[in-house]
Amino acid sequence: MNDESQNKMGSPTPEELRQQVERTRDELGQTVEALAGKADVKAQAKEKTAAAKKQASEKTAELKEQAAEKTAAAREQAAEKATAVKEQAAEKSAELMEKSAELKEQAAEKTAAAKDQAAEKAAAVREQAAAATAQIREKAAQAAQAVKDRTPDPVQEKTAQAATQVRESAARAGQFAVDRTPGPLLEKADRVAKAARANRTPLLAGGAVLVAFLLIRRGRGRNK
Repeated sequence: MNDESQNKMGSPTPEELRQQVERTRDELGQTVEALAGKADVKAQAKEKTAAAKKQASEKTAELKEQAAEKTAAAREQAAEKATAVKEQAAEKSAELMEKSAELKEQAAEKTAAAKDQAAEKAAAVREQAAAATAQIREKAAQAAQAVKDRTPDPVQEKTAQAATQVRESAARAGQFAVDRTPGPLLEKADRVAKAARANRTPLLAGGAVLVAFLLIRRGRGRNK
């Protein structure tokens, strides 16, 4: 075998080797460019991510600052409104307290005036009642004295006896009524008795006059 046959059967020629080297070099260049491009894309992505993070951080800080400013302004406005409301409430409360004091003072004055008027009226009524009672007693005494002056002694004795009998009968009737009368009625009767005792003199005088008149009339009838 010669060299030419060996080249044809197994080993590449120098030209083929050069071509293979060129192809390999081109492929390596393309691979390096591709790798460089990929590396550049990752770097750009990292840069974009970093820029986005920075922008988001700045935006977040800006929003936080704006929110803090708005919150502070809202708190300040709320504090001012609360202060104004408290001041208005204090003024209103002071006005109400002053008005209440005036009303109490007016009510006290009216109550005092009403009490004074009532006391004056009560005093006037008591004076009138005392004067009327005195007049009744005086008239009853005068009438009793006039009847006594005109009545003979026997008639006066009979009048005294009749009055005694009337008192005894009244006492027995009163005791009988007390025994048969319920408690509430007894209380009312006690009040009536107290009122009667207060006007005892006019009533006795009137009773004496009535008894004397009846006895005189009876005596005149018998004389006829």
